[in-house]
Amino acid sequence: MVTQLLFGESYSVLETTEGWVRILTAYDNYEGWINIKQFYRISEPVFKQLQSQQAIYSSELIQVIHDLGTGTHFPITIGSRLPFYNNNKVSVDDLNFEFEGQVSGGSERKSAKEIISTAFLFLNAPYLWGGKNPLGIDCSGFSQLVYKLNGYQLPRDASQQVELGSPLNFVEEAEAADLAFFDNEEGKIVHVGILLDHERIIHASGCVRIDKFDHYGIFNTTTKKYSHTLRVIKRII
Repeated sequence: MVTQLLFGESYSVLETTEGWVRILTAYDNYEGWINIKQFYRISEPVFKQLQSQQAIYSSELIQVIHDLGTGTHFPITIGSRLPFYNNNKVSVDDLNFEFEGQVSGGSERKSAKEIISTAFLFLNAPYLWGGKNPLGIDCSGFSQLVYKLNGYQLPRDASQQVELGSPLNFVEEAEAADLAFFDNEEGKIVHVGILLDHERIIHASGCVRIDKFDHYGIFNTTTKKYSHTLRVIKRII
C-alpha cells in the first residue's frame, strides 16, 4: 500500500484490468491501484465540478454517514471529503447521503495554533505505511492530512513536501506548525514532522507521538536515542 483513498476523494482512471483499476488521485496526483470493488464511476462534468468546488471535509476522527438510498450507516474518518455538501446533505450523481458530524472548509487557511490543535487529535494513532487516517497513518500522510484540514495543500510524500515553503537558517527560529524534514545516510528525505516549537515535534513514528527536537534531529524520549537526523526546517504558513 502506497497511500489510501478516503471517502469522497476522486481520481482519474489510467488503466483497467480484470479486478483492478490503476488511478491518479485528483488531490495530490498520486498513482496506484484499487480493487474494482472499491471503484465508482462518476460523469466527467461532475468530476470537473468537484475539482472547481470548495472542498468540505469531515473534521471528526470517526463519524458515521447515512446512505439515504440503502438506509444504511457506515463510518468515515477525519479528512474524508463531503462532495456538494449542503445542510448536512452530500450527493454525487445518483448517490445521496446525510452527514450530521462536524465539518471543515478546505480552502480556509487557518492559524498555526489550529494546525497544532488538529495534530493533537492524532496522538497515539498507530503507524501504518501509506496510511492517512487515525486508525493507521504514516509521517507524510499525517502532515498532509493535518494541513489539509486547515486549508493548506501538501503533496503526499515527505520527499515532495520538502520542496515547499521557506527554509530556516537556525533551529532556534522554528515556530509552531513549521515542518521539519529528516534524511538517511544517502541524503534522501525519509521523514517529516510538525514542530510544536523549536524544542518539540509531533510526528508519526511507531505511533503519532511528541518527542524532543534539536539541531541534530529527533531525540526519542522512550529509547533515549536519536531516531532521525535533521536535514532542513521549512515554514509553510
